[in-house]
Amino acid sequence: MPIEQFLSVEQLAHLPAGVDRPAYDRDAVTNGIVHFGPGAFHRVHQGWYVDDLLAQDPRWAISAAALQTSAVRDALAPQGNLYTVAVLDERVSFRVIGALTEMLVAPEDIGAVLRRLAAPTTHLVTITVTEKGYCLDARGDLDVSRAEIRQDLATPRMPRSLIGFLTEGLRLRRTAGLRPCTIVSCDNLVDNGVKLARALGQFVREVDADLARWIEAEARFPRTMVDSITPFTDGALRERVAAALGCRDRWPVQREAFVQWVIEDAFSDATPDWASVGVTVTDDVPAYDRTKLRLLNGAHSTLAYLGSLAGFATVAEAMADPVLAGFVEQLMRVEIMPSIRAPRGLDLGGYTTSLLRRFRNPVMQHSLAQIAWDGSQKLPIRLLGTIADNLRAGRRIERLCLPIAAWLHFIRRSAQDGRELVDPLAAQLLDIGGRANGDAGESLETFLALTQIFPPALAADAQFVRALRQGYRGLDGNEAAGRERVERACAALM
Repeated sequence: MPIEQFLSVEQLAHLPAGVDRPAYDRDAVTNGIVHFGPGAFHRVHQGWYVDDLLAQDPRWAISAAALQTSAVRDALAPQGNLYTVAVLDERVSFRVIGALTEMLVAPEDIGAVLRRLAAPTTHLVTITVTEKGYCLDARGDLDVSRAEIRQDLATPRMPRSLIGFLTEGLRLRRTAGLRPCTIVSCDNLVDNGVKLARALGQFVREVDADLARWIEAEARFPRTMVDSITPFTDGALRERVAAALGCRDRWPVQREAFVQWVIEDAFSDATPDWASVGVTVTDDVPAYDRTKLRLLNGAHSTLAYLGSLAGFATVAEAMADPVLAGFVEQLMRVEIMPSIRAPRGLDLGGYTTSLLRRFRNPVMQHSLAQIAWDGSQKLPIRLLGTIADNLRAGRRIERLCLPIAAWLHFIRRSAQDGRELVDPLAAQLLDIGGRANGDAGESLETFLALTQIFPPALAADAQFVRALRQGYRGLDGNEAAGRERVERACAALM
């Protein structure tokens, strides 16, 4: 018999005994957190931790704000903002999360978002808007050429961007005599809190010098590291969740069992007892951050572009190829690990082994296409920084350059096959990719001129250009020969 009922507050009492549900009275909680970017990762990660927190402290429910579309709100509002997290690993489990109590859509009601930011009960702002949501240029400065930043500079009381909303929210709090919220970036940016504070300061100084001085003196932007592999929601997940719950969830989400959140011990207002729910509060976030961004995310991007060229669809499929898996392990252990200062107490070799096991998890259908999104924003953080460090230290870079070359072929094939490219620089990249030919030197010269991606000093480095050209030539070929060619290029560097 088909399942027709949907998840709702009323349905909570009728869920099967094996399905976890909120361990608190949702009517008794207070919104203490505003979150920008209520996508899948936020819901499996921060939402999960806060759900645990609310069982012991009702002050920290989440008011989520979408900066662009109403899709998440439209799906979850009929469910009372409840949603299901499916944890898919050796042990499969299902949990209904109640931490999101309000869903706002900024373009529809700017005032509602600002009122929540300025509320006396709001003490934390958390953020998952991906790298491009910070509107940074290649130097890490605020990109004032972005349309949303130009608009917010012209009309700061009616913000459109993340930076604009944070600025106006802080202005309203200062006017009301409130302390600034602690603003917590949870996106994959090295020194994410530092970069957010810098970009925000550059914006605020243009619109209100007094406010800028207050923010600099009083506000805190702790650095963070977040981790849990989170594939797309697909039809198979929806059916699996429906079977487990006995009712349908309009937008369930999934992740692996492993989950981690590290926050710098730097807060400007009241803060939860994070340690009580498994969050690490430390003064050494950069070490955790670099370890994860370079080893996990760098390897993920490597698998995304080489695996896509080889014809694989998921991380687990790519890792089942012994040549590609062997290449990725060598990349991690030989060229990435030496660039990292490990956090206190963390064995990098053991951490790498655990990552390789996580990548092989057959239950997780983590799409390579999803990881391949926004390469222009991700690769400078995930791989190019490691390349620059290795060059300075006289270490090898040949393996590191192969996934960069694979990305360039990914762009070229997307352009020539008419495929959609999800990237803020899509128009430029597709134009270059459409003109790329078999001449590695000419093609690379055009790509390397993109200073938003390749720092000029790196683009001019003869060793880097030579290694990138070698990798580009090694991967060149027709689609049919993709897997063989990728394996040959990988094997040549092992």
